[in-house]
Amino acid sequence: MTLLELSGVSVRFGERAVVDAVDLAVAEHETVCVLGPSGSGKSTLLRVVAGLQATAGGRVRLGGADQRGVPVHRRGVGLMFQDHQLFPHRDVGGNVAFGLRMQGAARSSYEARVAELLELVGLPGAQRRAVASLSGGEQQRVALARALAPSPRLLMLDEPLGQLDRGLRERLVVELRELFSRLGTTVLAVTHDQGEAFALADRVVVMREGRIAQVGTPLEVWQRPASEFVARFLGFENVVPAEVSRGVAQTVWGRIPVPEGSPEGPCRVLVRSAGVVPGPSGLGCVVEARTFRGTHVALRLRADSGSVLEAECGWAGAPGPGDRVAVTFTPSEVVVLPPE
Repeated sequence: MTLLELSGVSVRFGERAVVDAVDLAVAEHETVCVLGPSGSGKSTLLRVVAGLQATAGGRVRLGGADQRGVPVHRRGVGLMFQDHQLFPHRDVGGNVAFGLRMQGAARSSYEARVAELLELVGLPGAQRRAVASLSGGEQQRVALARALAPSPRLLMLDEPLGQLDRGLRERLVVELRELFSRLGTTVLAVTHDQGEAFALADRVVVMREGRIAQVGTPLEVWQRPASEFVARFLGFENVVPAEVSRGVAQTVWGRIPVPEGSPEGPCRVLVRSAGVVPGPSGLGCVVEARTFRGTHVALRLRADSGSVLEAECGWAGAPGPGDRVAVTFTPSEVVVLPPE
């Protein structure tokens, strides 16, 4: 069942369309992450749903009800921002209880709820702690507990892990996914970090210049980016113009086999670096750079034709800068994209 529905939502700042006729539906108990570079309109979209940003057109419906004219505090949504926005003059318990107090709950009724939520986010017994004494990760947990306290029908997160170090982000994103699944929370989050989005979301929405460029599960978007923009945003660099005919793409790297059923004609071809395989024969290249990536070694290669491409290989026997290699291409790692 659909909880949130956006129909033709547009936002303009002067002559510029920051959000341009966006249609999007979020089902109950679903986590959707809106992903995109700075300026793509993702945070503005979140503010529209919250009622913090006026629209130039379109409709926002929550539970089937049109939200036009409904103030923020009556929409039944929870908000959690990148900088947490905790109240420094209140202790942890006071922060978590804030939304409950605004709903008019009596202290005796919300103390148990506060304790329950702090236990849930991994901060049991922290009610009397000062906000200033908390680490960044602990503040993030308190902000999450505060957003969850009034039992919102929709929880919205704006770059929730953006200020945390990488190791902590990776740990907390797993905890968040497990927590939302356990609670059955419906979540709409925005982030510029594709790793964070792919780990957290049931579906990913990629935005470009105010419009939706692609929607799909993390696996669908990763395996089959819909355009060169999406591919490059995800970090894929091996994208070149091509002409596909009879299962082969003619490119600056020579003839590359493409997956069966690929459309023929002018296009762009993406070859994931894992599909550029060094071997005894193939396209002649010189290694320009070698970078250790933890699980593999990334290589930047200069083909004899002058074009550049990325490859990856294992640590053992990895070639170094200046070495000559030959590469072949794995069809399953090739994606045919529409021409730009």
